[in-house]
Amino acid sequence: MTVSLEVAEGVGTLRLDRPPMNALDIATQDRLKELAEDAARREDVRAVVVYGGEKVFAAGADIKEMQAMDHTAMVLRARALQDSFTAVARIPKPVVAAVTGYALGGGCELALCADFRIAGENAKLGQPEILLGLIPGAGGTQRLARLVGPSKAKDLIFTGRMVKADEAKEIGLVDRVVPADEVYAQAHAWAAKLAQGPALALRAAKEAVDTGLETDIDTGLAVERNWFAGLFATEDRERGMRSFVEEGPGKAKFL
Repeated sequence: MTVSLEVAEGVGTLRLDRPPMNALDIATQDRLKELAEDAARREDVRAVVVYGGEKVFAAGADIKEMQAMDHTAMVLRARALQDSFTAVARIPKPVVAAVTGYALGGGCELALCADFRIAGENAKLGQPEILLGLIPGAGGTQRLARLVGPSKAKDLIFTGRMVKADEAKEIGLVDRVVPADEVYAQAHAWAAKLAQGPALALRAAKEAVDTGLETDIDTGLAVERNWFAGLFATEDRERGMRSFVEEGPGKAKFL
């Protein structure tokens, strides 16, 4: 399979495996959606790492496959393309992208679906679709602008240029840069730590932030308010507050 889901320590690793460059063809997109939805449902998966391997994250779409598609074919496929990435973005658990090597086009768009991005020093990211006479079609025009701001997003999208890891961190495209051989270990450690947290509160926090970015502040505050009050009905809230009172902050153990 071109995508697999492996679970350890409460962390599900969505691993791309389509050598040599993890080109995201239709079969890979569909498999990614299937496994992202599986990770979202599974109770033993409490956080997720998206990883392409030691050498490359994903170098983009399968251009040969796309070249053979006409307008009608892409009209029929474009929604499924976006849906496969949105399935990753909507996993109601913390998601970290572990980026090594190239993350271009669809690869960059996939990294944008994560909550946090750890990049190797060898990483190169970008949206080169303009060089093909196209624009990003799997969320790049929307998620990139929300992450780094419209001006920086337009720079990358209009020029199609690649940015190295240090510039990606400077503009906010990635959150941490580490030696390439430490990318997965650090991403897994970040996810494993969060996997020990209160699952419903983490889900609430993610939904409140993401919804707030997509709507007006009053609607966002209403979502926050409803989740905040609702969490008072959970065992995790009882456990967390009891531990704080009896043992001090940061010592609660959540199931």
